[in-house]
Amino acid sequence: MAALSLNALQALLEPHFLEILGGFACEGDEDLPMSTRTLVLIGPKEPGYWAHVQSQPESSGPDPVDRWSRRVIGGLACDLGAKALFPFGGAPYHPFYKWALRIGQVWDSPIKLLVHVRQGLLVSFRGALALKEAFDLPEPPAKPCETCAKPCLTACPVGALTPGGYDLKACHDHLDLPNGADCMNGGCLARRACPVSATYARIPEHSAYHMRQFHRAGTKT
Repeated sequence: MAALSLNALQALLEPHFLEILGGFACEGDEDLPMSTRTLVLIGPKEPGYWAHVQSQPESSGPDPVDRWSRRVIGGLACDLGAKALFPFGGAPYHPFYKWALRIGQVWDSPIKLLVHVRQGLLVSFRGALALKEAFDLPEPPAKPCETCAKPCLTACPVGALTPGGYDLKACHDHLDLPNGADCMNGGCLARRACPVSATYARIPEHSAYHMRQFHRAGTKT
């Protein structure tokens, strides 16, 4: 096999409607396999991602997106001699929030949710690849929030998302009410208010799936 490059890795992800969201050089990180020299974070590539996932064998069973992610990213890791890591699957969880802040393409937003340079507040991670190769990584772009009017700060109907933290109870209580249907069916209003999110082609059905998963997990007793 020819030497792996970031472009070659992206080409392998394309048929699965996945993309590289960023990466960072590392060596000897305690959170990662010993041989890791680069960690690459992977997420959905729109347009087309949700329709593709819905057409896959996992779509008819439980946890379809997570099972599909394990199969696809796990299979790719095996082919590359890498290690696949996932943000789901139970404790102890991998520190994806901390990793995301290291890739230079993601920042903490004014409401403390992660914001990506291309996907805005709709960014999500399907997994990561711990690679043995070292790459020349792109220079970090400017943080979009620096020149933004920050509509995310006032978009939540119940003020659950603030610079001071996330009021999960207020959020879940709102989702249980009829006037929470817009968030449940189209995705979090604060996430959608981000101007970068507005340029990302994520469809409402995709956002609605994750809102249902989030709400179900948050209201379990």
